[in-house]
Formats: sequence, C-alpha cells, structure tokens
Amino acid sequence: MPLAATAALTVVYDSGDTRSIAPYIAVFDTDALNQMQQPSPMGQNEHSALVPEPVLQLPIRTPQVSPGPVDPQPLPLPAGVALPRPFFLVGADKLSRDWLALHRDRLIEIQAIGMLVDADTADDVAAIKAIANGLPILPASASDIVAPLQITHIPVLISERGIEQ
Repeated sequence: MPLAATAALTVVYDSGDTRSIAPYIAVFDTDALNQMQQPSPMGQNEHSALVPEPVLQLPIRTPQVSPGPVDPQPLPLPAGVALPRPFFLVGADKLSRDWLALHRDRLIEIQAIGMLVDADTADDVAAIKAIANGLPILPASASDIVAPLQITHIPVLISERGIEQ
C-alpha cells in the first residue's frame, strides 16, 4: 500500500496577483485516477495518462498585443527575482508561425515554455502544436503577463537575457 507524503509549501515569489489555473486544466475523474494506478501495457507511454489535457476555450484573445516587430529590451524584474525558465508568446498569425518554425530548435535548447495567446479556431491551435512539435505550449490569454512587461507585439521570447524577438 503506497504511503502519502506531505511537505510544507515554500513560496519562492508571490506577486500578489495570483490567478487560478482551474480554467486551463482538465479535472481527472475517478476512472482516470484508477487507470493511472494500473500498470500500463508494453509500448505505451506511461506518462501520457498523468498529464491532463488543458480545457480549450476559444477564441483565445490577448487584446493588448498584435503581430509585429519587437525591439530587444531588458527584463524588468524586481531586484533578487530570477526568471525560473524562458517562455515565449505566439499567436496563430503568419508572423508567429514563421518565427516559431525558425526558432523552434533554440527554444527547445533553452527549455522554453510557450503560450498561444491569440487564436480563433481549434485548427489554429493544431497548426501551432504541429509547428512546435513537442515544445510545451499552453493556449491561454496573456493579458496579465504583457501589461506589466509592456509587451505590445508577438511573437516574443522572455528570458534572463531580456525581451526579444
């Protein structure tokens, strides 16, 4: 019988602007939980059952941004705060698709996580996932992210180096 382990949570950084991720993740039902505890058949990816598919709510909109050029700038983080991982924002527009295809290998190399911040249809989402080909991309609005970083155009990469295209 497996034993449950618990540990106290450590808050590394709290901006005071926390949002629930509930709208973006699927909820496991008891059948799915039971299947996760069963041994998987040979040749099947054991981890695929552990990761819920996000609930897709279309259209996805981030009205503060539009496709266009991005001038490189420093990342305005408070003193002593480090960015845990690079991330990028793309839309389903042609500029974003071309940028993602061109920079995909570098994004994989730096272990960047993406957000699809503007898309109309499930076909748009599928097209971006196909171009990403394994890069993690969350379809969701980035309004809470772009405002404090003063980002007005996509595609954009946000990393320790700064904000760049």
